[in-house]
Amino acid sequence: MSQNVSQTATPRIVSTQEGYDLWSEIYDTEENPLISLEEPEVRRHLGDVRGLSIADVGCGTGRHAVRLAGEGAKVTAFDFSQGMIARAKAKAPPGADFVVHDITTALPLADGSVDRAISCLVVDHVPTSRLAPLFRELGRICKKDGFIVVSVMHPAMMLRGVQARFFDPKTGVDTRPESSPNVISDYVMAAAAAGLRFLHVSEHAVHAELAARVPRAEKYLGWPVLFMMKLAP
Repeated sequence: MSQNVSQTATPRIVSTQEGYDLWSEIYDTEENPLISLEEPEVRRHLGDVRGLSIADVGCGTGRHAVRLAGEGAKVTAFDFSQGMIARAKAKAPPGADFVVHDITTALPLADGSVDRAISCLVVDHVPTSRLAPLFRELGRICKKDGFIVVSVMHPAMMLRGVQARFFDPKTGVDTRPESSPNVISDYVMAAAAAGLRFLHVSEHAVHAELAARVPRAEKYLGWPVLFMMKLAP
């Protein structure tokens, strides 16, 4: 998540892949209120992961994959940003395998091969027309008694002029990886079209405790910033 857009700034829009390659240099060092809100929710939905196989689809620098492997899961993680994958590999514990792969194409995993699949803060970069195929792949690789956790920046944030953005560490330019203006119904209908069952759907706003702990979150107090789905094949 980003700060509000300056009325005078001229942001640089780049492809999603190029943007995250650039962002990878500073991604793990930035204070991000969306991540601070999202990570406990993902942890709560996944529960105990010891001994489980997990696919992290759109893993970035491995913020979930590294933790899950450290807790005893066998994680296979995918991202098409080589910069992000390089950062993830540099801190990868045993049990985590990071693969450069475009997640909007068929995932290189067998049918029913993982206990859990996650796709976190990714699908706002996936065009609406490619959401259902992505969800279908998540369902395909997941065991019948498993489930899928999806998190995404709440579409309401775009109404405030907010999308994924960072300031290029080399140039200082406000840089924005290309995003897709999906709305909640796009995510819900795509999951339904993929034949997935809904176990949980929720919206999460910035609360006072988070605003006090993460100063950048204060301007979003009470505003929905996170949308979550828990799905089953």
